[in-house]
Amino acid sequence: MKQKLSLSCCLVHRPDILLLDEPTFGVDPISRRELWMILHEMVNEGITIVLTTSYLDEAERCDRVALLDEGRTLALDDPASLQRSLDGTLWVIRTDRPRDARDALRAHPPVGTAMLFGDVVHALTAGDPGPESLSALLEAHEIEVRDIARTEPSLEDVFIQLVAGKEGTAHG
Repeated sequence: MKQKLSLSCCLVHRPDILLLDEPTFGVDPISRRELWMILHEMVNEGITIVLTTSYLDEAERCDRVALLDEGRTLALDDPASLQRSLDGTLWVIRTDRPRDARDALRAHPPVGTAMLFGDVVHALTAGDPGPESLSALLEAHEIEVRDIARTEPSLEDVFIQLVAGKEGTAHG
């Protein structure tokens, strides 16, 4: 409610530009959705909104996104272009031992990065080695493969890849 009240106060004088810093931080999911609906209505009315967010799923709703790390711009474009910019094939892999799977994948040359996303691993490979190749690698490490599927990258995948590439290592 405090975020909605703050936004309402800002809108009383109908600004041309609205600057918002983490507008949905600490906001419950329903209020978060309502806030985004209000922001989209404002954009449709011609108001320019510049906002910061650490929620990259929210950034996917924006017209343009600047991905920043330690104060430096890593990329700037519309979300779809940023997502298409990821070279290679992105895989979502479910196993009985996700941490071990991540580590085994990182040691496999076609895999550029392997990161944990909850209880699944996102692995970015050069080219398309096929799910059979990845499955065989994991099974050779006695890791039970439950599912391997190609997926489209999210902005979070893009950000992680950019940071990992900048630092020359795979984190996660």
